[in-house]
Amino acid sequence: MSEGNSDQPEAGAVTARIGNGIAAFDAVQWDACAGDANPFVSHAFLSALEKSGSAVAGTGWQPVPIAIDATDGTLAGVLPAYAKSHSQGEYIFDHAWADAWERAGGNYYPKLLIAVPFSPVPGPRLLARDAALAPALIAAAEVLVDNNNLSSAHANFVDEDQLDVFRDAGWLIREGTQFHWTNNGYASFDDFLAALTSRKRKAIRKERAAAVEGLEIAHLTGAEITEAHWDSFWQFYQDTGARKWGTPYLTRSFFTLLGQTMGDKVLLMLALRDGRPIAGALNIIGADTLYGRYWGCSEDVPCLHFELCYYQAIDAAILRGLSRVEAGAQGEHKLARGYGPVATWSAHYIPNPGFRAAISEFLDRERRAVAGNAAFLETMTPFRKG
Repeated sequence: MSEGNSDQPEAGAVTARIGNGIAAFDAVQWDACAGDANPFVSHAFLSALEKSGSAVAGTGWQPVPIAIDATDGTLAGVLPAYAKSHSQGEYIFDHAWADAWERAGGNYYPKLLIAVPFSPVPGPRLLARDAALAPALIAAAEVLVDNNNLSSAHANFVDEDQLDVFRDAGWLIREGTQFHWTNNGYASFDDFLAALTSRKRKAIRKERAAAVEGLEIAHLTGAEITEAHWDSFWQFYQDTGARKWGTPYLTRSFFTLLGQTMGDKVLLMLALRDGRPIAGALNIIGADTLYGRYWGCSEDVPCLHFELCYYQAIDAAILRGLSRVEAGAQGEHKLARGYGPVATWSAHYIPNPGFRAAISEFLDRERRAVAGNAAFLETMTPFRKG
């Protein structure tokens, strides 16, 4: 796939182009399309991934943002898109699809991915100043796939408000489950605990007390976060990344760039023993949501993960008047901490009719299983009934 103006897929009456990476776009124009509610689609976040060498061609994430310009030459709409040479760092698992296509003699990779790298965060994927442009953005992605003989295009963690646009375009819709905490007007953590069963209240209080014994918990944001703090957190992140993925996805410079370009939206929580950080959790502050992103530690303390990642996040959300906490992908253990199951969505363009039919059949079966599991999970929440 070429970049720049040389590859211009026609999308109805408009012409789309592939940008020379996200960092090359004017930040103000990009953010005018992205809005300010979800920080993960902001120019600052996405360009930090690119500039830091975290999401680049060499790591299997070649940025190929698909843009449509207004008549005055300014950016009217854009897709945060990548040519992917693997399926790591996505949190929507299509490895079985890739295996099936390869066994049939095709090349599944590169595929087109419309997403935020390494971030299982629901949000808008069709970024446009005018929502009426959304179908043209989807059409442009389809043309790019067809013109380059790609196996597929995928839009991960799509806002439910944008699903109908993908559905109307004929993309297959896939459902998943995450666990989010909802702020039902709580004035304090104790107010939240009052909504739980007595047994769960006692368990959480005991867990929190054990986790912080002998420790100090610090909440840092903006200029309060120094390079020394990032150095400590980088060590924590590397340890977690090595155990989960083998190789951490993000480079050290990403965190410096994050602090420099959007530090006011960063909430870094550190656990300190005698003034020395031993664990940390990184959060991003949205318009109405606190997003828990990365965690790590250098000292194994029972229950400290739950304290930093879940309970401290609830404290911070209540203090800031935020509506919810999204603590990342998977994790049924979050249920006991007051995080309830919510649906997440992805959309998939499969141009080959036979391959599309097979995936559609798989998704039908998966959807029934997800619905059954969601109903069961609802019965497992710790809240008082009635």
